[in-house]
Amino acid sequence: MKIKDIPNSERPRERLIEYGSASLSNEELLSIILRCGTKDKSVKDLSFEILQEFKNITNLKDVTINKLISIKGIGLTKATIIVSVVELGKRILLSDNKSNTVGYTNPSVIYQNTKYLFNDKKQEFFYCFYFDNKQHLIGKELLFVGTVNKSLVHPREVFKYAYLYSATSIICIHNHPSGDVNPSIEDIDLTNALIEIGHIQKIPLLDHIIIGNNNYYSFSDNGKINNR
Repeated sequence: MKIKDIPNSERPRERLIEYGSASLSNEELLSIILRCGTKDKSVKDLSFEILQEFKNITNLKDVTINKLISIKGIGLTKATIIVSVVELGKRILLSDNKSNTVGYTNPSVIYQNTKYLFNDKKQEFFYCFYFDNKQHLIGKELLFVGTVNKSLVHPREVFKYAYLYSATSIICIHNHPSGDVNPSIEDIDLTNALIEIGHIQKIPLLDHIIIGNNNYYSFSDNGKINNR
């Protein structure tokens, strides 16, 4: 279906204006960036093919012009626009990380800065954020993607990247597709294991945050973690 055949209220640009960018899917955001499709392919179809090619939206961080123009319907103009947008996003994130490092461990701040990662996700996505001894963010990893009910997380993967980054503390974040942010038994068991290992390895878990529908649960705020 072409954009012109979609009711005005459901078009990506109009939806962004009405509801904000966070309400749009990855496909819709990419459609706005591309602006138009080709004679044989709508911009929505083209956006979908790009996302399919890269499997996971996070893989776009390493996108190249040559990779993009290998996709039928993407020429140099569209390829350079996408690469430029991705690079601009990297620079904004890098600048934001450098200027907001002191307060970044605050659960509310983390929620506001990471909730976009879980938009429209129907599975559990489990991220770890790694910090140096000055609480500067030095790394972020998507470690697991689980089923609709459960993510399969093992502490060794969490701490493997802590060693690789030479991190001195960790914050874990994952979503509940159901919208209910209350921790499950598995969430509690995992958190306790990470706390115990963190104490042993001197790489403490500062928080484990669960994100749902416009809400979050912080183990630290609820007194379940105390590293202070």
